[in-house]
Amino acid sequence: MTHPPTKSAAPPGAGTALPAQRTRPGAPTPSRRTAFAEGVEQLRAAATTEPGRLRVIGAVLAVLIVAFGAVTAWQMTDRAAAADDVLHRSQPLSSSAADIYRSLADANTTASSGFLAGGQETAASRQRYESDISTAAAKLVTAAANSEPGSPAEAAVAKLNKLLPEYKGLVERARVYNRQGYPVGGAYLRYANEKMQQEMLPAAEDLYTKENARLTSDYSDATPYPWAAIALGLLALVALAWAQLRHYRRTNRLLNQGLVAASAATVVTLLWLVVGHTVARAGLDDSYDHGVRSLTVLHDARIASLKARGNENLSLVARGAETVTVDGQTYDAYYYDFDKDMTALGKGLTEAAALANDTAGSKPVAAAEGNMKVWKERHAAARTEDENGDYQAALDKVIGTKDATGECFDSVDANLKTALAHEEAEFQAQATDGRDAMSGLPIGAAMLGVAAAAGALSGIGRRLSEYR
Repeated sequence: MTHPPTKSAAPPGAGTALPAQRTRPGAPTPSRRTAFAEGVEQLRAAATTEPGRLRVIGAVLAVLIVAFGAVTAWQMTDRAAAADDVLHRSQPLSSSAADIYRSLADANTTASSGFLAGGQETAASRQRYESDISTAAAKLVTAAANSEPGSPAEAAVAKLNKLLPEYKGLVERARVYNRQGYPVGGAYLRYANEKMQQEMLPAAEDLYTKENARLTSDYSDATPYPWAAIALGLLALVALAWAQLRHYRRTNRLLNQGLVAASAATVVTLLWLVVGHTVARAGLDDSYDHGVRSLTVLHDARIASLKARGNENLSLVARGAETVTVDGQTYDAYYYDFDKDMTALGKGLTEAAALANDTAGSKPVAAAEGNMKVWKERHAAARTEDENGDYQAALDKVIGTKDATGECFDSVDANLKTALAHEEAEFQAQATDGRDAMSGLPIGAAMLGVAAAAGALSGIGRRLSEYR
């Protein structure tokens, strides 16, 4: 009789560690998929079902519509800010820079007229000179406050602030010596004029050029069409139309209320964007063509008339002491510059007349052209007297109380001032219309974008509810 063993025998190899598996050299090591790859795979799997496809469609529509609203708000905010800068910053600063130039040139002209009058200088003439100096100083303060630190405009303002008291001191010395009958007074006045013509007016012109460049840059920022926003709007509309067509083909239902609402909001936003910006661009373009361009030409013409008047006066102050040689011929320096300035004035008035788009703008320009013609005739008579040695007769024809060239200059200046005021008003009206056409568009586009995205999600959500 056999008995079973009380203990079972362990199988061979039991209790011993199994040898570790070895990987063949060169065999690929299995890698774990990234979370992004797994997400893409899950999205692909979900898209194989109709509810999954609807979720993807809703997400894409929402992203497109929100992107359209956001880009519209961003681009129109930038353009509205640039239009506001045109109206309230760069154009006023450009006009201030022109006023600085005009005030300095007029002060120089008035100083020479007062010098010629000698002890007979009128209180009005003295007041005009002081007013010009005060205006230039005040405008320089404004320009300094609005200049960017370290910019060329700031350097020009600093230079003018330094030169202005030096120039004024030279003029006062010229006046003192002139009243005492010392010929050195004329030398001081010529030195003051040299400082004005060679240092101060070029610095003022540089400031004017810089401010005009800033104005042009602001126009460039305000007027381009927002193509990115328009493209996104059209893409969103195409996507919404496709989604509605798909809905109709699968359900035989004509409309999905949510998608219709989203489409309507998107269409309203796109139309508002295109029409609003088109109107704004038209207003800004008109403000430039019939405002800024006319103002620039009129400012230049007024400056040319001031220079011409200053050179006319200084020709009598210098009495032939300053000459210039051109093509082998010698001319009185101030008479030569006067002729150049009058040519520039004539060209400026012709261009201003062409730019004027109404009677209120063209009438003062035409009057200034008539004044200029009389001025040239009287100047020719005064120059003849001076060249013939009759200094007093020439002086009377320049600063006299009757039929003098000074009357013509004052009339030209007054008419140009009237034309400038008219063009300034036109600029203000048209630039304001352009800026106002963009008012509310950024925030309105953002709100309509959110509403359209909510409508699209609501429409897709109603379709999804049918599968629950």
